Amino acid sequence: MVPMSVEEIAKAVDGRLIGDAGSESRATNTVSDSRQAGPGSVFVAIRGERVDGHDFVAKTAGQGATVAIVDHEVKSDGLPQIVVKDTVDALGELARYNIVRRRELDGDFDIIGLTGSVGKTTTKDLLSSLLATVGPTVAPVGSFNNEIGLPLTALRVDEHTRFFVAEMGASHIGEIARLTRIAPPNTAIVLKVGVAHLGEFGSRERIAQAKSEIVQGLLPGGTAVLNADDEHVVPMAGLANGDVLWFGLGSSQEPEVRAIDVTADRSDHAEFTLVDADGNHTPVHLGIPGRHNVMNALAAATVAMRYGMAPETVARILASQHTISPHRMALSTVNREGTSFTLIDDSFNANPDSMKAGLNGLKAWNSNDGKEPFRVALLGAMLELGADETALHTSIGTYADELGIDAIIAVGSAQDQHLDALAQALADGARQSQSASVDCVHDIDAAEQLVIDLARNHPDAVVLLKGSHASGLSALAERWAKN
Repeated sequence: MVPMSVEEIAKAVDGRLIGDAGSESRATNTVSDSRQAGPGSVFVAIRGERVDGHDFVAKTAGQGATVAIVDHEVKSDGLPQIVVKDTVDALGELARYNIVRRRELDGDFDIIGLTGSVGKTTTKDLLSSLLATVGPTVAPVGSFNNEIGLPLTALRVDEHTRFFVAEMGASHIGEIARLTRIAPPNTAIVLKVGVAHLGEFGSRERIAQAKSEIVQGLLPGGTAVLNADDEHVVPMAGLANGDVLWFGLGSSQEPEVRAIDVTADRSDHAEFTLVDADGNHTPVHLGIPGRHNVMNALAAATVAMRYGMAPETVARILASQHTISPHRMALSTVNREGTSFTLIDDSFNANPDSMKAGLNGLKAWNSNDGKEPFRVALLGAMLELGADETALHTSIGTYADELGIDAIIAVGSAQDQHLDALAQALADGARQSQSASVDCVHDIDAAEQLVIDLARNHPDAVVLLKGSHASGLSALAERWAKN
């Protein structure tokens, strides 16, 4: 963060200061995890479902924190405290003020906000890697994209930051609007309007309304970077108060930045020709797997070239990015109980669009010797899909079967009947043609044993791990990572 005094922080969050921090004291970072607090830290005490940050205020005092933001005074061995009505709101206000302070300083500074039902974190990772070659860039770790994650990331912006890549998620109307008030973007990217959080919003049109808030939150004269191939994104151009740049495959209109001649190698790394607004043709080979990542790469490339990066440089950096945030199409070889298999770990989260993309990646995988591998889809439930959730799970199971996936394992929960029912719907859909081996299990231990047995019988097995966080598949991925 831009260094500031305790009195300045209290004013920014409209809080009451208790204690004396000293006129020379300056805060230089903000944390909500007491383990990260140290000299120069602002500790924001947040009440969670299981843990109350106020219980750790005294601990941060012992670690040398500069001040704590609390909703009531806490015994803290002399640590100055700023008392506010709501610490989450105060965190947002402090982040907003930090962005204002940065914009008052010398040197160029731009915020690139991005949203979409799928692809946000991957696009964020690619874009931050590109922009980091231009100047100091701040981007969230993982998917810090909500009312707590985004402000904490915005408070990493300091006097030297050139770019802030702000991922903005939404589970209800007005959430992105709130985030854009904290970090108003110079450039806003909308990737796709899918059916993630359909149960919360009720319709795809309402989801589009929520995503469009990022365009409406642009600074005057800002640039909207929009997916030309998504019929729910295209109308957002009318909300922009500045330039509009289009990216896509050119299926509905001619975008400024597009991909042609899209193919993929045996490991499902996309290859395509990048065509920019000047008509330059640049070959690109993505370093991360997943043909669906072409659209994410196009969005990142559009912004990077907007800020002056040459297309050849964009292509080189995209090819060099082999790892992104964890559990997103991450490739590895797993060795368990005397056998091994290739793992495609895409277990961070799931919705129907990303589930299909993961299955497509599995289908595109080919063995080194040119033979067809034995493809296994280990699938968990998708959440927040509303009244159609059972039908959507059934359709994903059917989709996996129609792709020709050899074995489909749906993972439910012995403790959660809802998750178990959704997993059963997945399995029921996969069984419709009776062409694949289909199992439905109630925990990751049973799923693991099935995979090991399949791998023993099929030395060329490749396994896709895909499901919501609640399904526990990411825990299985972490177990396998330890080998």
